[in-house]
Amino acid sequence: MLLVLAVGAFVFPDCGKASVVFKPGKKPEYVGPGGEEELSGDAVDLFQAGQAAEKEGNYKRAIRAYKSLVKHHPKDKMASEALYRAAQLQEQAHSFFAAADSFSQLVEKYPASPHFEEAIEAQFRIGEIYLNGKKLRFLGIPVASALDRAVSVFANVVRTAPYGKYTARAQFDIGLAREKQGANDAAIQAYQAVVDKFPNEPIAVDAQYQIGYIWFTAAQLGTKDAAAAVNAKTAFEDFLFHYPKSEKAAQARANLEILEHKQTANSYKVAKFYDKQKYYRAAVIYYNEVIRQQPGSQESNEAKKRIDQLRAKFGDAALQPALPPQQASKKKSDMHGARTAESGSAKPGPANNEAPLPTSESDTSLPPPASLAPDTTTAPDSLLAPPGTSTSSSTLPTSQPSASPGASASPAP
Repeated sequence: MLLVLAVGAFVFPDCGKASVVFKPGKKPEYVGPGGEEELSGDAVDLFQAGQAAEKEGNYKRAIRAYKSLVKHHPKDKMASEALYRAAQLQEQAHSFFAAADSFSQLVEKYPASPHFEEAIEAQFRIGEIYLNGKKLRFLGIPVASALDRAVSVFANVVRTAPYGKYTARAQFDIGLAREKQGANDAAIQAYQAVVDKFPNEPIAVDAQYQIGYIWFTAAQLGTKDAAAAVNAKTAFEDFLFHYPKSEKAAQARANLEILEHKQTANSYKVAKFYDKQKYYRAAVIYYNEVIRQQPGSQESNEAKKRIDQLRAKFGDAALQPALPPQQASKKKSDMHGARTAESGSAKPGPANNEAPLPTSESDTSLPPPASLAPDTTTAPDSLLAPPGTSTSSSTLPTSQPSASPGASASPAP
């Protein structure tokens, strides 16, 4: 019998554990094996119980004691300290989201707490844990869910400490989380909020660059949105205007050169399409656009050469301010043909050699080539939106822009 009892005690060491709980002014309470005592009493009792549990290494019981104090005695002078200790223990136990919630409660319920700034900093620290994907395997949290949690934590920092030390960076990290999720509209709105609200903060430089980078990546991926390249160009130009001495200025200029060359290449393709169709006046309009966009480029030189050839063949006598009336009805079909120029699927139409040519020296009197192109739209300008929400008529692709051309890598925050 003694041998059986000894083996049982060894195999099930916790089954025989019991404890006697002593509370000031009350009779001792017996807690059976596997049970948990009901934590109650005044604020002093609960705080002392929490401290005692901490010394014993029983952090779960300490958290319960501190939380019970806050729940039952929220106005006691010890409540804010108890809540701060509970949050610290939760973070130490890797209960990060619960800790962030406790820190958030502290700054909202007890703004006069001496731990206010520490609580804000702790929230930001936890938000970056989720943002950077650290400990996700240990926590068993999917990456997408972790990024949503990061946004929630950072949003609390922005809301509860709108002018704090970490606010601008928290707002930026909201944009970074949305960008990682591929929610590009929401990311742009978050970055724009940094630029608008915190223009003098160093992180505003990165925010303005990221706006351009998202549009740039969309343009590189071949989005159907014709405004992507235009918006990227505008964003990078704004960046260089406001931050000409930034270390990212050289990268922004390189990205602008890529955008300008792509725009020139597209104009050149459209010019070649009209040239092949024998709609020479439209062709020359776009050849001149190539020259205007990137003078000195290979496309520009080829455009000048072709204009000279056409002028030599048809002469200047045919110059007219507009297309003949009988050809006006063809404009709509011509626009459609221009959009298919890159694919090469369009077939050349009848000759149009009588169409007038503009002068090659100056194109200021020409109708703008944009009149033959689809309408453009602009980037969203609101502050914050949930993933997948588009607040602009121009919608970015939702793929994650993690990979990019060598000359346009997204900067690390």
